Amino acid sequence: MLSRILGKSMLIVACMYLSGVTRTQAQTNTDTLRIGIKDAEQIFIDKNLTLLAAHYNIEANKALVQQAKLWDDPVLNTDQNMYSNNKFFHHGTNPDGTTDGQVYIQVQQLIKTANKRGKLIQMAKTNTAISELQFRDVMLHLRYELRTDMYTLTQLMRIHELYVQEGAQIDKLLLAMNAQLQVGNIAKKDLMRIQALQLSMQQESTEIDKQIADNEAELKTLLQLKGSTFVLPVLAASDSAMSAPTMPLAQMVAAAKEHNTAYQLQVLQLQYQQQNLGYQKALAVPDVTVSPNFDQNSNYTPKYYGLGISLPIPILNGNRGNIKAARWQVKEQDATVKQLELELENKVTSAYSKLLAVQQLSSRKQQSFYDSYQQLYNNILDSYQQRQISLIEFIDYFSAYKDIKQKQLQQQLNLHTAQEDLNLQIGTDL
Repeated sequence: MLSRILGKSMLIVACMYLSGVTRTQAQTNTDTLRIGIKDAEQIFIDKNLTLLAAHYNIEANKALVQQAKLWDDPVLNTDQNMYSNNKFFHHGTNPDGTTDGQVYIQVQQLIKTANKRGKLIQMAKTNTAISELQFRDVMLHLRYELRTDMYTLTQLMRIHELYVQEGAQIDKLLLAMNAQLQVGNIAKKDLMRIQALQLSMQQESTEIDKQIADNEAELKTLLQLKGSTFVLPVLAASDSAMSAPTMPLAQMVAAAKEHNTAYQLQVLQLQYQQQNLGYQKALAVPDVTVSPNFDQNSNYTPKYYGLGISLPIPILNGNRGNIKAARWQVKEQDATVKQLELELENKVTSAYSKLLAVQQLSSRKQQSFYDSYQQLYNNILDSYQQRQISLIEFIDYFSAYKDIKQKQLQQQLNLHTAQEDLNLQIGTDL
């Protein structure tokens, strides 16, 4: 009698549930963006404003390289009589044919010595390389965030589906138990235990929905999406397939030193400090200012053509303090690079070890356990309906299945996260 009532009740609820799901999908399909990781990365690269800002910084530093190549502008000095012989700006010719009025013109041109201009160009080029590495560093970290967000959203959506499926079963069971309670076949305490289980699942499902909303907000910001669009990750088989890296650990460390943007940035900073030291030493060498000039009627000859050369005498300053400071900055940056090199090697080793540890939990034996537990769960509801297990056993099995399924989904997420962590440390995809 109980199994027939349960069967009819489940059929009615299943029809109602499927009808509701169909309506929900029809309402949301128009606002759902189904997208794979590769397509999401392309949108992210094309539209992300943070990357765009970093790109502008590269262009600004390229312009500074062009500026460093330019010569200093010449300086024009002029002097002429403003008032003489009761006349303003008196210029003309005397009766004897000589010119009247004073005019002085001088052009000054700074000539930098000790290859200062070339050193400035090299420093500007290094700055441009640093900005390009900063751009790549921002892109790698944002891409890491994009990928992990998509993997996390996939996991959360699967957990959401799990709660929907289990919620549907609980709803069916409650409908049947209400009918049984009316005819006195079950106690009200049994019904309330299932209602408590339903309430607990609804609360947990709400928390999952909150996490999905937070994850959606991050993804939409990365992809520059607005409005009510829902991003639904569609993972390809290649995105889900995880295998242990075949590259030896020592080769991974070498690759990280070549590709890790944080490390390479510090190496370039060391190069910049070394170039700055060379530039500061060059500043101690005096620059020469060449000043050709013309003077009319204010020198020993009416028309005077001269050449002036000036340079500072480096006996009091000599840029000694800046040179000393630059030497210490080179030593400081060299120590920073050595420290970061050690940290990078340890981080790569740690990330690789974590990936291997997580992969060991994804063995065939583990997967076989999950499959067996799934089969066991499929028989739990039937066993309870047929009075083969008690209510307490049913609730235990029901809750345990939910926990096991979530751990299985978390394990899949851990695999992807461990792989992305290793990729981030190395600076490129393995």
